[in-house]
Amino acid sequence: MSTAIKFENISKEYRLGLVSTQTLSHDLNRWWKMNIQGKEDPYLKIGEVNDRATKGKSDYVWALKDINFEVQQGDVLGIIGKNGAGKSTLLKILSKVTAPTTGTIKARGRIASLLEVGTGFHPEMTGRENIFMNGAIMGMSKAEIKSKLDEIVDFSGVERYLDTPVKRYSSGMTVRLGFAIAAHLEPEILVVDEVLAVGDAEFQKKAIGKMQDVSRGEGRTVLFVSHNMDSVQKLCTKGLILKNGEIEYNGTIDKAIQLYQNIYFVNQQTVWSAQFEDLISQFQVTKFMLEKDGDILLGNVKDNDEIYVVIEFISKVIENNITIGISLFDEKGQYVYRSLHTDKNPLIYKQQQKGKNRLRARIETDFLKSGIYRVVLDVSYHNLSWIVNPFEEYTRVLTFTKEPNLELSAMQSSTAVINPSINWEFA
Repeated sequence: MSTAIKFENISKEYRLGLVSTQTLSHDLNRWWKMNIQGKEDPYLKIGEVNDRATKGKSDYVWALKDINFEVQQGDVLGIIGKNGAGKSTLLKILSKVTAPTTGTIKARGRIASLLEVGTGFHPEMTGRENIFMNGAIMGMSKAEIKSKLDEIVDFSGVERYLDTPVKRYSSGMTVRLGFAIAAHLEPEILVVDEVLAVGDAEFQKKAIGKMQDVSRGEGRTVLFVSHNMDSVQKLCTKGLILKNGEIEYNGTIDKAIQLYQNIYFVNQQTVWSAQFEDLISQFQVTKFMLEKDGDILLGNVKDNDEIYVVIEFISKVIENNITIGISLFDEKGQYVYRSLHTDKNPLIYKQQQKGKNRLRARIETDFLKSGIYRVVLDVSYHNLSWIVNPFEEYTRVLTFTKEPNLELSAMQSSTAVINPSINWEFA
């Protein structure tokens, strides 16, 4: 399989709040170093890591830093990460909306991009005129565009407004037409940012299906950015995690989603208050695992499987104000349920011993839809959540996948959080 895109040492630096340096001394210094002395931009050295949550010491920031990876022809690459991680900047560089500060990109074939609502559209031109303009920009002849016109209009669903200026379209209509153009004008590389979230559920499903056809049926390459992990998993074959402008992981999509959820969910947990520090030194979780048939859970979960969560901890004191349990979240981050060890038996703390302790509880999964779930260790003191063992944060989130029940296929497509199997009968 040939390489469709190759990113080599791609970096992008910005000066916060300003275009260029807006400082005569900086401009002269940059010009002298780069044009007379033949050296690199002197302000590249003072750029800071792109962490939007912290205050920096420099006005220069790396939106992307030393990005190196390849995308093979026919791959569907899901690019995920927090807001501000550099995802959109990466796609803009690929689409030549902006230039990299350092590095080069080698791409084979035509690139069609849908980066934000209205990208590539002239608001005064009609939908029809914008279709022909976009096709011409991509190097297609008028005859080629005409042959695709009916498919584009039918897919977009805006036939009634085709000869109306785009400035009168809603954001949803604009995205529909923009995606239809990008997907149907036969690009070798299709680049889609998270604009599909603007469309309704019907169009999102339709767009995902079209991207699957483009990649699997036609062997074209797709780069897809989204915060919807359900869409990413259904569509993508590879995953790339960006964190603070750098590559955190590049590999399979399942592993990428699992790592992304584990890292960022744990980092969002409430950090304990100083008043609990003495207590924490007396309490330590040593094991947190999922168990099936007496062994560590490997693979997927089916209906009627008996799945247990096991929590082992060491306690140097008997503390009856500590509750231990789990919280369950689905792949969209929705809170499914919480279970603590004192829920049904408030006096269970009396069974706790000094030293090693082991808790075990069955996780009910029969009512869960198919998909990826996260089991999060939940330890509380007077109902104030705190992290038990910050040095073992990656073991505090466990993940399992619930397989679809083919007999309940209609339920699996529901948008509800859970799908209990309830028997109905005529009385």
